[in-house]
Amino acid sequence: MALTLTLPSTSGSLAPYALRGTVPVKPAAGVKFNRIAYSAAHVVADPLAAVDPWLQAAVDWDATIAYRRHLFSLGLGVAEAMDTAQRGMGLDWPTSLELIRRSLDAAKDVPGALVASGCGTDHLNLDDVKSVDDVIRGYEEQMAAIEALGGKLIVMASRALARVAKSPADYERVYDRILSQARQPVVLHWLGEMFDPALAGYWGTKDVDAAMDTAIGIIAAHPDKVDGIKISLLDKEKEIAMRRRLPPGVRMYTGDDFNYAELIAGDGFGDEPTHGQSDALLGIFDAIAPAASAALGALAQGNTEKFHTILGPTVPLSRHIFAAPTRFYKTGVVFMAWLNGHQKHFTMVGGQQSTRSLQHFAKLFRLADAANLLEQPELAVRRMKTLLALHGVEG
Repeated sequence: MALTLTLPSTSGSLAPYALRGTVPVKPAAGVKFNRIAYSAAHVVADPLAAVDPWLQAAVDWDATIAYRRHLFSLGLGVAEAMDTAQRGMGLDWPTSLELIRRSLDAAKDVPGALVASGCGTDHLNLDDVKSVDDVIRGYEEQMAAIEALGGKLIVMASRALARVAKSPADYERVYDRILSQARQPVVLHWLGEMFDPALAGYWGTKDVDAAMDTAIGIIAAHPDKVDGIKISLLDKEKEIAMRRRLPPGVRMYTGDDFNYAELIAGDGFGDEPTHGQSDALLGIFDAIAPAASAALGALAQGNTEKFHTILGPTVPLSRHIFAAPTRFYKTGVVFMAWLNGHQKHFTMVGGQQSTRSLQHFAKLFRLADAANLLEQPELAVRRMKTLLALHGVEG
């Protein structure tokens, strides 16, 4: 007999829903990829900590690192201490550095495990940042701390830089300084204002094409110091255009949580492999990790049809999780982890479990079922019923 529960619709009415009951896809043991794939991983809050959640971050370290081991077991790398982990949105710099340290330690036990860690300026008090030099010193402080742990850098977009920069030349100056000092090639990070409104006009202009010119120029000046760039603009045409202009060997890490399947599969453009396909650094890979692993394994074996068959149904779910206000997407990612038994509770750093409505969660549940992503259906139904009961819905 199918599992059933009562779910609200967007109109507020209630109706019974029966799960499809499709067995979730499981990647083959030892799966290999022909793309680099990072999952921007979330943190598990500690619900028993005596803190004020809006003001202080309390992390359940055991559960948080266990989830990273889960991602490693699926062949996925971890993009650590990024916005998916609520970096600068509840997770402060000291806690982020401890998270990076613990993730790097966990990766040492897993042959081939990839970890790249967010390096930013979020420890700075924005009111105290008066110049580009202040931004440079902020980046250098975090850079030194991460590199002292042996970490690879993801140079995150800086709210402080967006605030004080007066022209593209200021961005060129900052990135030239940081890249010239990096011990190993870094991943640059271009996060659109839909993810963080404070980053509007990044690279010194609100004209995306002109901003792209500046970013490309910075990369071209330091091709040996740039592994790749992650862009999160939710515009596949902009990503493809930039991908085709990157220096040979510099990767495009898609951050497009709306169009990742086709961007990873690629269009085969050009003589450089990196011009015709994207690698991945995605928040949605946290929520769909088994499917992402299985799909990437199929792609590596040349089975593009199977890749799309597995990954295609996850795209509607991702578009829902990342729907505007996009900055609240982390709530959906953690909700999925709770439904699938990767954490015991649905509590978030900063109390951000409250940023989405019950109707949003109900639709997310249906889409997760349709995409074959409910790893333990009975558990998922019990937990969804718990959330419904908290909102006064029984049945």
